[in-house]
Amino acid sequence: MLLNKLTLLTAAGMAATVATAVTLPAFGQHEHHQAPAKDTVSHEMHDMKSMDHAKMDHNGPSHMTHSFSLSLPMTRNGSGTGWQPDATPMYAYMKHGNKWNYMLHGSIFLRYTAQNFNNDGKKGSDSKFSVPNWFMGMAQRQVGKNGLLNVRAMVSLDRIVDGGAGYPLLFQSGESWKGQPLIDRQHPHDLISELSIGYTQRINDKVDLTIYAGYPGEPALGPTAFMHRMSAFNNPDAVLGHHWQDATHITFGVVTAGIRYGKFKLEGSSFTGREPDENRFDFDKPRFNSYSYRLLFNPSANWAMQVSRGFIKSPEPREPDEDVNRTTASVQHSGNLGGKNRWISSTFVWGLNDAGEHHKENSVLAESNLQLDKWAVYGRYEWVQKSGSELGLIAYDPDPLLEKLPVSMFSLGLNRQIASFSNTLLQAGAQISLYKPDRLLESVYGKAPLSGQVYLRITPALMRM
Repeated sequence: MLLNKLTLLTAAGMAATVATAVTLPAFGQHEHHQAPAKDTVSHEMHDMKSMDHAKMDHNGPSHMTHSFSLSLPMTRNGSGTGWQPDATPMYAYMKHGNKWNYMLHGSIFLRYTAQNFNNDGKKGSDSKFSVPNWFMGMAQRQVGKNGLLNVRAMVSLDRIVDGGAGYPLLFQSGESWKGQPLIDRQHPHDLISELSIGYTQRINDKVDLTIYAGYPGEPALGPTAFMHRMSAFNNPDAVLGHHWQDATHITFGVVTAGIRYGKFKLEGSSFTGREPDENRFDFDKPRFNSYSYRLLFNPSANWAMQVSRGFIKSPEPREPDEDVNRTTASVQHSGNLGGKNRWISSTFVWGLNDAGEHHKENSVLAESNLQLDKWAVYGRYEWVQKSGSELGLIAYDPDPLLEKLPVSMFSLGLNRQIASFSNTLLQAGAQISLYKPDRLLESVYGKAPLSGQVYLRITPALMRM
């Protein structure tokens, strides 16, 4: 039965993936100038940064650097204006032009997922073929001796291939479909998930001034978004704490100003607090009614840290009078294990949503990906406080016992490269998730719910430095 469903999945996803699978490798074939694949390690990163800067032709073509600094390596790029460790591996296609440099990366999962399959008939019990996907293109050019212009576009076909209600994901919540809150489902991302432009002026090797604008874009709030973190590289699922940590990665109207000094960067943003509406194909009204600030710190090539605070005006249309103060802190680590395509990347995130009164809910995430060339083992642990109303059990929270219901989740996955062609990888994987809900939720969801999935994945290969 499962094989029949996987066959149907492959056929259903073919129209959405064939054009991309054919087009992306052609983009990567221009990488004839690169050496064989080699990961970076901490003591090499300073040399790489110096080499990038030395290769700069201040009067002509340049090599790609960080999106918002001529003095930093491109491996530090996170989502929005955020940072990852310099030692982070990159899976992408890249092309150098006369004046512009281009990069393209993304991911397509063709999968079958079954949620709460050991508690048949209980809440959240659902299965579906789904195709989580995203694609991001970047273009960059040097302006004069010390200027850097960066343009980005990110698209997702989630709404087209998975429908307006997205895919099943036990205990997930946030946003809506047909006026009803999405519960035990992950919402689809907007077709246009980022359309942004940034300009950075280098003062000297230690100091940069940056201005970034997106419609949509990502404000200076939270860690690198989950789909761009290498610690979640092989995991198809969104995080349960998404709306506590990094949900502002698609914001229709954002302006960010930042200053980097050495290993630190301080940023501030004005942005639209309202989350994207149900129409995933339009551009929502920009409001610029919210703001945030963030401090980034990369103490070495292997570490990236951030703390941030956001004051979000009316994020949910179903609760227009409720504002949220969001506080986050995160630590990311990436390290080379020696040899081709052997690395480990890990992330720890804490996020707090404070909506006033008794609505102060925490979330914690720890995830890691161990890549051993063609094999990968990855895992994720989450602990999230969700209210009875958040999970659709009651219209509101009259009982203090239902205001904070902790849910724990642990997932473990195995991934194997099965083919490679034209700088592109085809992988197969499987994943199992175990949930431990609060005892008050067991009568609704059952004890120790289990979810699982199998998938095929298409992604660019590791970039050759």
